[in-house]
Amino acid sequence: MTGKTAGIILGTVLAGAMAQAAPADHYTTADLAAQMDKLKAAAAATGSSSETLQQYQNHFTMLSYRNKDGGAELHQRFADIFFVVRGKATLVTEGSIPNAKDESPGEVRGAAVVGGKTAAIEAGDVVHIPAGTPHQLLISPGDEFLYLVIKVKEHD
Repeated sequence: MTGKTAGIILGTVLAGAMAQAAPADHYTTADLAAQMDKLKAAAAATGSSSETLQQYQNHFTMLSYRNKDGGAELHQRFADIFFVVRGKATLVTEGSIPNAKDESPGEVRGAAVVGGKTAAIEAGDVVHIPAGTPHQLLISPGDEFLYLVIKVKEHD
């Protein structure tokens, strides 16, 4: 997917979600690449970094970078929509999160998703993870993964 295509898709999704007249947010491929450089530097110690781009009434956008496996996550109120900008990863969904802990209200974390389904995802892919679905990103050594996330509130 080109940056222009991702921008069109993002604009369409956000336009449908926003019923009020508001200025449009536009992120070019160059904007995302510059952000990736910052996120990559911030991820040096932990293997991941993210930044909220914008918050809206019922959703928000983030740019995330990862060069190491992530832990298991479950968002009780928010769905995740991933637009893969660069790189590749293995996405594990469904299954369970043994020894899960509440990190904050509505946000559950654990070491791994067990018994889930796996899917290879790469640049250009779009993924929707419904609220309440365990998920985890696995990154092969030497790989990096940059993705735009739209977190959409599905439940109160």
